Formats: sequence, structure tokens, C-alpha cells
Amino acid sequence: MHKNIDDVEFSIFDTETTGLEPESGDRIVEIAAIRFKGKQNLATFQSLVNPQRSISEAAFQVNRITPDMLNGAPTIDIVMPKFLDFIQDTCLCSYNAAFDLAFLNNELKRTGRNALGDIIAVDILKMSRRLLPGLGRYALWFVAEKLGIKSQQQHRALSDVELTLKVFHKLKEILKTKSIFDFMNFLSLFGLNSSLLNDINNQKIARIQEAIDLGVRLKIRYLSGASAEVTERQVKPLEIKQDNGKIYLLGHCCLRQAERHFRIDGILHLEII
Repeated sequence: MHKNIDDVEFSIFDTETTGLEPESGDRIVEIAAIRFKGKQNLATFQSLVNPQRSISEAAFQVNRITPDMLNGAPTIDIVMPKFLDFIQDTCLCSYNAAFDLAFLNNELKRTGRNALGDIIAVDILKMSRRLLPGLGRYALWFVAEKLGIKSQQQHRALSDVELTLKVFHKLKEILKTKSIFDFMNFLSLFGLNSSLLNDINNQKIARIQEAIDLGVRLKIRYLSGASAEVTERQVKPLEIKQDNGKIYLLGHCCLRQAERHFRIDGILHLEII
């Protein structure tokens, strides 16, 4: 699975919905995706979806999707199988992916299908926050503007996917300036919970614990959460800690001559010295 990011097929998707709470009965009214590899777009998916319920006024003010537009649209039981076929064997991405995945899984449950569960998924909002620290706000349109992208956010599924794809490519260029090319590092930094992501982090934890047991130093390559800079350091590991759902290496940093915390998912490479 140690592939270059450019050798992996991705599907960036977006949903428009009747409201913000799938657990309270809100439904998908539009879904779109672009499947791509490197800089080449491979296919596009887009469909309105009849939610069989009304759209909230707040949602209408954002997406401007009217009941008349949805009357002749297919229902989710028709759209969902086509969407699942479209994204098959790709890394699924979205901007604020937890929101869109919650709606997808709710619709899957309604149609008697299993949740996506352990799918490999990446959050481009998380990518923006880690590579552009200190922006203060991370709305898609604002991040796009800061990256020099001129497109306006339309709050329709396909146009938002197109804007998100432009943001993704810009952020990937930033990764390349930091010599981050490996898909496993990419997934460790920006992925959502999955068994593969847990395996990556558990392998790092096992090596760190081995170094602690041996009383030796580690050489690490690390992406800072505060500055988004990549540095190489020698660290005398002291313990592995968990705080607020994140796992950290606590160690004496020879570069800073002080104890430092290093997020496990920010460690791009480590080796025992």
C-alpha cells in the first residue's frame, strides 16, 4: 500500500441536504462526485434525490433547491447503488467529511444496506487545518480564496466538488514542497478512523515502545501542527500519552534540548538509532 499519492484513485464527493441532522430525519437532496487520479479527472457523478420530505427553510436559503426540482428526481434507493459503484476502489474524500459520511450512512441504513464503516476516507477540511495553520476560519470558500482560487462557492453538490478538487490540488502542491508523497503518510495525517489508519499508528507506537524499552533514541521526521513545518529530530522517547482523543510521543528533543510532545499521526518516519 506504499504508493505515491498521485498513483491512488480518489473520489471527492459532496451532498446537499434537507437540514443538518440525519439522526432527526434530514435527508440527502443532491449528491455529486468526481473520480480522479493525479491531475486527471476520470469520471463525474451527479444526481438530485427526492427526499420524500420537505426541505428546511435554512437549507433552501443555502442551496436554493426547490420542491419542484425534486418532484421528478429518483429516490435514494435508486441513486445510492449507482453512487457506490462510482466510488468503488477509491479513497473517498470530502470537505468536512464526517458530515457527509453521516448522511451517507443514514441513507444506507434506510435502504437496508450496511454503513460504509471501514472505508478509506480523507477529510480535506482536516488537510486544510494541518497545512494552513492559523487561518482562523476554514469555510471552503475562505480556504479557496486564501489559496488563490477565484471560483465562487455555489452550495450545489457538483460545483462544490469542483471547488473542493481545486483546493485539494493546491494543498497537494504544499505537501510536495514538504517532500510528503507517500499515501500512507497522507492517510495518517488526514484520514478518518479506519482499521488501516489504526494499523499505521499502531506500528509507530510499537516502534516507539521498543525504543523506550531499549532506552535508545529515535530519529523522526515530523510535521508540526503549529507551523506545518517538516523537521528531522532525534528524540529520547519517555512515554506514550493520550489526550483528548489524540496519541502523543512525549520525549526529550535533542534539537530543542527540552521535552516535547509529538502527535503520532504527525510522525512521517521514525527509526531506532
